[in-house]
Amino acid sequence: MSGQTLKPKDMKSDQEVRWCPGCGDYAILNSLQAVLADTGLKREDMVIVSGIGCSSRFPYYVNSYGFHSIHGRAPAIATGVKTANPDLSVWVITGDGDAMSIGGNHLIHAIRRNVDLKIVLFNNRIYGLTKGQYSPTTPMGQKTKTSPYGVVDGPFNPLHLALGAGATFAARTVDTQPKHMKRVLADAARHKGTAFVEVLQNCVIFNDGAFKDLTHKDSRDETTVDLVHGEPMVFGSEREKGLKMDCCGMKVVDAADADVWNLDVRTEIPAFLMASLGTEPDVPTPIGVIRRTEA
Repeated sequence: MSGQTLKPKDMKSDQEVRWCPGCGDYAILNSLQAVLADTGLKREDMVIVSGIGCSSRFPYYVNSYGFHSIHGRAPAIATGVKTANPDLSVWVITGDGDAMSIGGNHLIHAIRRNVDLKIVLFNNRIYGLTKGQYSPTTPMGQKTKTSPYGVVDGPFNPLHLALGAGATFAARTVDTQPKHMKRVLADAARHKGTAFVEVLQNCVIFNDGAFKDLTHKDSRDETTVDLVHGEPMVFGSEREKGLKMDCCGMKVVDAADADVWNLDVRTEIPAFLMASLGTEPDVPTPIGVIRRTEA
């Protein structure tokens, strides 16, 4: 750390930011610029590496060193950058298509090796830059330009994939909650090793509303649970509900129940369980850090 004082505006480049109006990428960019300014590092000690996709414009918009690489290869190139100069803070900016289809091999091996990278995966469940084809995270049955009768493939769960590759840090956040996003990204910045962050990000053109139940102010308190290490997993508009482990997984109980789980991000099995939640009715989707350990 250099002790240099930067402000978020210092991390903004002179390039015009060009995404579709209303795209969630704007919020992610603003959050990351604020987090980078708070690291205490000099701008020349930061590197942003991206692949191909809407998210991959990031190196142009952050006032640091950057590398706009080729499709799916950002983790490999970032590994080379970090290996050549371990003192750099290296961030990989990628999307669900870029990272989990052509880039899947590079992603899992960067995580397996626990390279000291910060990998931020924007998951909008669609290919946006190439105009609306289904991606590895698009839900089954969804109709797109390349699945006119509905997607027949089962989707990847990005957190499952990261945990299966041995992630020492795994987290999820949402583009509509900048305070939460900054907290998660700051935790990732401090982690020594590969930090994997999935950002649920809305594509207003080709998959608008993919996460509306998790982001709309009238429903998000009931459909998400914010995970904090060592604290009980409670949620709801009045924080009146909690999550309790039973023989078959998690179930929703009264927040006052003595058996409401306290989150422990240091252990692996609860992390897999947390990453699995959100697919059943009335069970919330976890956001926040689900796994953090040193290795």
